[in-house]
Amino acid sequence: MSSTAAINGSSHVGVTIPKDQLVGFSDITNQIYRKLVKQGFELTLMVAGMSGLGKSTLINSLFLTDIYSDEYPGPSKRVDKTVSIQSHKVMLVERGVRLSLTLVDTPGFGSSCSFENCWAPIKEYIEKQFEDYLVAETCVHRSHYNPDSRVHCCLYFIRPSGHHLDPWDIEFMQKLQNKVNIIPVIAKADTLTPEECQQFKQNIMQDIRNNGIKIYEFPDPDDGDENSKEIKRLKDRVPFAVAGGTHVAEVNGERKRGRQYPWGFVQVENIKHCDLVALRSMLLSHYMQDLIQTTHNVHCENYRAAKLAAITPDSSKIVKNPVAQMEEDRKKHDAKMKQLEQEMEQVLEKKVKEKTLKLQEKKAELENQHKQSVQAIEAERRELEAKLENYRKEKEAFDYVAREMEQQQLINSMETDSADHRSKTSSGSSFKNLKYWKK
Repeated sequence: MSSTAAINGSSHVGVTIPKDQLVGFSDITNQIYRKLVKQGFELTLMVAGMSGLGKSTLINSLFLTDIYSDEYPGPSKRVDKTVSIQSHKVMLVERGVRLSLTLVDTPGFGSSCSFENCWAPIKEYIEKQFEDYLVAETCVHRSHYNPDSRVHCCLYFIRPSGHHLDPWDIEFMQKLQNKVNIIPVIAKADTLTPEECQQFKQNIMQDIRNNGIKIYEFPDPDDGDENSKEIKRLKDRVPFAVAGGTHVAEVNGERKRGRQYPWGFVQVENIKHCDLVALRSMLLSHYMQDLIQTTHNVHCENYRAAKLAAITPDSSKIVKNPVAQMEEDRKKHDAKMKQLEQEMEQVLEKKVKEKTLKLQEKKAELENQHKQSVQAIEAERRELEAKLENYRKEKEAFDYVAREMEQQQLINSMETDSADHRSKTSSGSSFKNLKYWKK
């Protein structure tokens, strides 16, 4: 089955080769796999936070090995406390895959260094690694293999106060959010109850949103990924509430790693006890490569663009990096669109207010007209009622006069009839007398 598409005047044909007639290029993934396994991988992990939060113990629990030991103790157990940033490299091998792990120890806040500007030396160290990488990339003669010392991830340890982020936590993450991938973790989470831990997580995420802090966002898994549901559940556990422990004890016939307390045994690899397994799974099993790519494509690229965009000593012209220029143009476009949107909203709001005001005036005018109409109708009604009342009175008076006149006429008529009768009677008597006289 094939399909053809014309792009820029050229014809591209897509053909699916039958499964029983392979030519071999589908094996390129195995070639890449063998090459990467042979070459190995590099990961630079920085740990930062206050002193005494169990950072070294957690790293040992995270990688199931004694990276920090008596030969190389953690920062809190050294005779000379860590006052400067130090790195420690170790080679880890798992099922034939080699990982060159570089751990960067930072001065613990509140002990070797003060809280004020505690982020400054860490920021300088991260930028120094970017600078070294760029210098190595731009050299005329580059070595066959340049180790990548850029910091790919910073595990920032938060003390388990159970309330909100401390001011230095907010300042640290704000200053370094554009330099490194920050993953916040709650240290010594076994000192909190499950309810306190859950509420503390919500408070931390609220503080992060309110202060505009950008922590590392684990990408959403692909829909076809069989572990997508599990990954989404693990993403919801950020910030990870962790507890470290290297003591091994037998629990229900199985050997478990954890911490022994008088009241019980905390299994650090039990998801019901803490988020160590979730952190390990997200950091190493699912998103280690994405952390490395984000460091290269975002943080290091931003640093390189900022360096190239600076004014050069020999010229007054500004060299613009294409990616940085596109990003700047995009930001300008977004700002312009936002400004236009605000102006449109203001115009719309103004028109709505004007329309509302006109409607209110029209409403008041109609109400006034209605009120006047009601008053006029009421006055006319009262006037008509008065006229009706006068008409009734006049009618009653007219009826009374008419009845009187009718009675008077009746009386006069009766009197006339009586007079006529008397007259007739008198005329009869005279006639009889006259007749008698003639005789």
